Amino acid sequence: MPVRNEQAHLVAAVESVMSQTYPGKLEIILAVGPSVDQTDRVAKELAAKHPNIKVIENPRGLTTVGLNLAIAQSSSDVIIRVDAHSELSPGYISRGVALLEETSAVLVGGVMSAVGKTPLQKAVAFGYGSRFGLGGGSYHVGGKAGEAESAYLGIFDATALKAVGGYDEKIIRGEDWDLSQRLKAAGGKVWFSPELVVKYWPRSNIKALAWQFYSTGVWRGELTRRAPAKASIRYFIPPLALLVLVDLFILAIVGVLPQQALIIPIALYLLVLSFASGTAKSLDVADRLAVFVALPVMHLSWASGFWIGLAFGARKIVDAGDKK
Repeated sequence: MPVRNEQAHLVAAVESVMSQTYPGKLEIILAVGPSVDQTDRVAKELAAKHPNIKVIENPRGLTTVGLNLAIAQSSSDVIIRVDAHSELSPGYISRGVALLEETSAVLVGGVMSAVGKTPLQKAVAFGYGSRFGLGGGSYHVGGKAGEAESAYLGIFDATALKAVGGYDEKIIRGEDWDLSQRLKAAGGKVWFSPELVVKYWPRSNIKALAWQFYSTGVWRGELTRRAPAKASIRYFIPPLALLVLVDLFILAIVGVLPQQALIIPIALYLLVLSFASGTAKSLDVADRLAVFVALPVMHLSWASGFWIGLAFGARKIVDAGDKK
């Protein structure tokens, strides 16, 4: 578990692992990076309370570095990634380990079930699980079990994971997709199962949300730049929509098109948001209104980041989480 600035979520994440009914030996390795809150103290208190928890330092603070440090400390046959912003559902580990054997896969993943407390967080969670939000990847919206493009978090065959060198530490976001491609290139199978559900707590404020999606978009652009043939077509929809909007705006400014022409795409987008909000049966009125903020922030931040990453590369853009 890579951990940084997770004082608010770390205990629940660890307890979701501790409460698993798994018959074999289970150890938890927390790779703790430099935090601006009390994450380090919380991690040490958990280790003092539970003898099977080990805390190691991740001085660079990067997720991929922390994951590799933790993997290096493990001698188990199976390695399970858990993020400190998430909580495993009951039976996740037992069923996931069984699926590794049943499917002969080297990586098994399931559904990211986003949840929220505030109206904004609930609206963001809706965006994660809606085709109007993140485009409908199986690990967001569910689907049939089968071979997959990538996996959320993941339950790994340790031998296969270490054979490909673990996570690429040069990649800040999208590291799970990159790792899946290398595992498959080495002859391994990546498997998705809707039986495996992980609760995920999205960013809780607009600034953190915008930066998260911008940095994710930048790295998706970087990965698309490296391997364009492997990029899913759904990655291009928000960037192309943003490009069309910018082009229309420029044409209206220089007088090629009447400024009223801008009303059409904006009105269409508001219509889509209205439809999305209206069909979100699990949300109350305040949550539905927050959809009109959350989805545009997610879409525009990701799309602008994608073009930056595609054109210039990701460089060292990092999302450090909910810094206070």
